[in-house]
Amino acid sequence: MKKWTLRIFASILALFIGAGLVYHAGLRHWCLHWGLSSSEAQMRLPGDELFPVYSSEATHAIIVHARPEKIWSWLMQIGQDRSGFYSYTFLENAIGADMPKVEHLIPEWKPRAVGETVWFANPKRFGGQGRMVAAVVRLDRSFVLVMPDDWKSLKAGEKAHEGFWSFNLQPLGENRTRLVARVRGGPATGLMNRAMDRLFWEPAHWVMEQRMLRRIRDLAENS
Repeated sequence: MKKWTLRIFASILALFIGAGLVYHAGLRHWCLHWGLSSSEAQMRLPGDELFPVYSSEATHAIIVHARPEKIWSWLMQIGQDRSGFYSYTFLENAIGADMPKVEHLIPEWKPRAVGETVWFANPKRFGGQGRMVAAVVRLDRSFVLVMPDDWKSLKAGEKAHEGFWSFNLQPLGENRTRLVARVRGGPATGLMNRAMDRLFWEPAHWVMEQRMLRRIRDLAENS
């Protein structure tokens, strides 16, 4: 039994190392800048000033054949307490997020307000830590979420330093909009945490967010 355990562990370790090498050799830059041209990778976005010093960043974009106000309605419904995140709900629920899947607009839900909590998991799960706070809500333009401690820092006149997730709408014409999502994170402490960020969280974020952006595009174009 002990020998089989060591073999399984060695196989899993080799798989992670192999996947990590492939990711860093050819996929990492593409995943971190999915949907962007090379000149757009460093573009400034509304809300960036809240989190100017960061250790990790990923920016993804997609063109939606709809006006910004149609896309905005779907952004205002994200959250475990509303429509979910329009991504792979079965994966979110596999870790116990209790994520709903609502793919129609609910008029009774008011737009998010600055300072409002957006839940990423059932409040009864994970010690109530699965949440972010709306720091910027600019109608039909920008929606920025920060970690709860960062919200306290911002209210005190300081900058965010833990976690930041923004959604920005850039009109391209009468019926075309660029939806751009950006995530920033602070420094990870410890070798294991840094390895997890690179080998798991970075690619996992891309997998989930590209699905989210494509689904928002489809919902906005067909609504």
